[in-house]
Amino acid sequence: MKKRLVTLAAACAALALGAAVLAGCAGGGDQKQGDANQQGGDAAMTLTVGFDQSYPPYGFVGDDGEFTGFDLDLAKEVCERNGWELKLDPIDWDAKDALLNSGSINCIWNGFTMEGREDDYTFSEPYMLNEQVVVVKADSGIASHQDLAGKTVMTQVDSAALDVLQNEDEGGQAALAATFKELQTIGDYNNAFMQLESGMVDAVACDLSIAEYQIAAKPDVYKKLEPLSTEHYAVGFKLGDDELAKTVSDTLKAMNEDGTVKQLCDKYAEYGLTYDNWVL
Repeated sequence: MKKRLVTLAAACAALALGAAVLAGCAGGGDQKQGDANQQGGDAAMTLTVGFDQSYPPYGFVGDDGEFTGFDLDLAKEVCERNGWELKLDPIDWDAKDALLNSGSINCIWNGFTMEGREDDYTFSEPYMLNEQVVVVKADSGIASHQDLAGKTVMTQVDSAALDVLQNEDEGGQAALAATFKELQTIGDYNNAFMQLESGMVDAVACDLSIAEYQIAAKPDVYKKLEPLSTEHYAVGFKLGDDELAKTVSDTLKAMNEDGTVKQLCDKYAEYGLTYDNWVL
């Protein structure tokens, strides 16, 4: 009987020890899960950049099939300096507002003109000087805005150039556009310049950067007329996203101070981009 009691006691002790071990394992698992949740909460922010992939030299598809461009390089460096993840999202330009407001993207960074849009977005500080210009074929005989009377002019849908040509206020060029035979719009500037070169349209109204890029690629084919307007590029965020806009502005300033911006401008100099137009 004594032997049986000793055996029973030993079995109970073993069961108690096993329960303690299991409890310890369970507690450790809870702690690990809590640590994992905490790590997930500290995960790097993702900056999702909406851009037009047919907008060289600011955003386009390179010869290697990868997205590249001056603005995309700026965004990459800003993210690296702030410990953010970068996601590049080539968007339908017409859908940019819906994508931004829904949170699918959290900024528009692609040669984005701020003038006339101040009430619709929270902007970074302006970083690049820009102009709206008209490009014609070099042998067209068109030498001034007045020569555009009776001509067909094309620009990108929802672009700054279109806004200038439709604006009747001071600084707008609606009166000039009224002299055109037709003001047409198209989805992207690459196709617009194809139509200009083929003779389907007489002129393309676009950003200075686009004009310089096209002229640099075909200097004997195109020329630009005097500017329609002068403006600035900035990064566009959802209204009220002031903290993120300030962080981006401050980081761009630091990048300029240490020479990074100048290096990137030189990288895209062959596309007509110049550091002389940097304003931040």
